[in-house]
Amino acid sequence: MTASAAFPMNEPLDSSDDRTSRSELAYQKILDGIREGALKPGHRITEVEIATWLKMSRTPVREALRRLETAGLLTSAPYSGMQITRLGYQEVMELYDMRVVLESTAAGLAAKHASDAEIYSLNEIMKRYEAASTPVEQARHNRVFHHALAYAAHNRYLLKSLNSIRDSMILLGKTTFEVAGRAQQVIQEHRNIINAIIARDSQAASDAAALHIREAQKARIALLGEEIDGD
Repeated sequence: MTASAAFPMNEPLDSSDDRTSRSELAYQKILDGIREGALKPGHRITEVEIATWLKMSRTPVREALRRLETAGLLTSAPYSGMQITRLGYQEVMELYDMRVVLESTAAGLAAKHASDAEIYSLNEIMKRYEAASTPVEQARHNRVFHHALAYAAHNRYLLKSLNSIRDSMILLGKTTFEVAGRAQQVIQEHRNIINAIIARDSQAASDAAALHIREAQKARIALLGEEIDGD
């Protein structure tokens, strides 16, 4: 399969970028490819193929692939090079278990440290979420919400851990907003988190976020069941 058939087309990259920025750009482009479904779990990729797709030299691509492997997003497959990691059921459950810990901590810290502007931003994001009409749009606004919540916690080490978890989440494929009723359920769950932050109730914010992620985990289990039934 040619690179043009396997991947979306991109404009040539600015040759004036230094190697570090090109490597970062390659990393983000590959993440986008996984998130958008152009690169699916189990898909075999090569350094040459990615370099051709991104219209850049192999050195920054090689660095990006190493970083993706370190993050667990790429796996070395015997006799077939690298492939996009495919998560098993237990790995998916462990991923959500870690989200419960990290997201609840973020919400609890946000109740202590979030500025009025950050609380305003969370409310504005929710307005956009409520206006969204498709699972893809809802999922995008949901990611923005959780990203904003993480920043409102004002803890750089927590933020780094959450970013790593969110990178891994793109390996899950379908969004849980495709589960009937989930998108509407999320509105109240997010509102409960925001209200607790406004009240500066750290424990209530933490509890609301933990419940939110556990409900997301239930929806993910439902999706996994559909995939098994479809095989």
